[in-house]
Amino acid sequence: MSIITALFRGRLGGFSLDARFDVPARGVTALFGPSGCGKTTVLRCVAGLTRLSDAALRVDGDVWQDGRRRFVPPHRRPVGYVFQEASLFPHLSVTDNLRYGQKRVRGETDRVAFDDVVALLGLARLLDRPTAVLSGGERQRVAIGRALLSQPRLLLMDEPLSALDRASKEDILPYLERLHDTLEIPVLYVSHDIAEVERLADTLVLMEAGRVRAVGPLADLLADPTLPLARLPEAAEVMEAEVVAVDAAYGLSTVAVPGGRLVVPGVAGDPGTRRRLRILAADVSLRRTATAEGESSILNVLPARITGAEPAGNHLMTVFLALGDDGTGAPLLARITRKSWDLLGLAPSQPVYAMIKGVALLDRG
Repeated sequence: MSIITALFRGRLGGFSLDARFDVPARGVTALFGPSGCGKTTVLRCVAGLTRLSDAALRVDGDVWQDGRRRFVPPHRRPVGYVFQEASLFPHLSVTDNLRYGQKRVRGETDRVAFDDVVALLGLARLLDRPTAVLSGGERQRVAIGRALLSQPRLLLMDEPLSALDRASKEDILPYLERLHDTLEIPVLYVSHDIAEVERLADTLVLMEAGRVRAVGPLADLLADPTLPLARLPEAAEVMEAEVVAVDAAYGLSTVAVPGGRLVVPGVAGDPGTRRRLRILAADVSLRRTATAEGESSILNVLPARITGAEPAGNHLMTVFLALGDDGTGAPLLARITRKSWDLLGLAPSQPVYAMIKGVALLDRG
């Protein structure tokens, strides 16, 4: 498998960086952590804008940096860089801003065509406009298009949504998802917004105080009891699902996930469509038996096994689960009261039934 191998170690003023990771050279890898943990510094090191003597970078077999022996300068690294601010040329139209990204790669075979970028990012109606009249979300879409048209082998995105309001973020997120599903260019995506990461990322690099705390598939790290993500108030798990049936009469879809099937709101697509789901820990409750007295409006009750548990504050417990009778399915989190834990006599390795009150169907398909 093609990978990106990175090591960046050294001091920058009063900040110490010691970051190393191996991630797939495909999909979206999110660098996630609190402000000041070194995410942007790592991205600048990958781009060659920040140089440390103790550093190594290999992208899909090509050495871009190896200590003092080899250093490919920034202008020769095939990367597209999208910053927090769009930084477009105000005296140029949208078309001319996009074409600017092609200038340094003239004569090379285009991996990404102009018309494809325009279609993917929904820019057709904006091409003749001056950039000064664009909304924040539109400007950032143009900036992404300009970066793609530089024909990068690696796309770097430094909190590209942080300067946008909520409405603009919701406007641009579907375009980022479309890029993920359409293009083969790997993306390193910096964010401190866990909701963005859950929606976009395949792989997670969790950073803390200049160091890499953990690296791995997003779903695994979200449900790792040794990491802080499961302790967040908005703790959730994401799952990749496949549509297996649609009930148009009730506006529902049935999707298959590892370890079971879920009913989700809306028409999720034709059978075989891949979608991503998000389930909040607070929306999962537990019971010991498959059936319970009385009726319930909850449609999703799945067998699972408890893999661990820990106090979550305010007399709550975070319960770590794996779906399926044998507990080999997708990971899941439940946030229940400590009293419920004690009354049900719950314990690790115990089989239970997860009652899932809400499933968010993310707009990625």
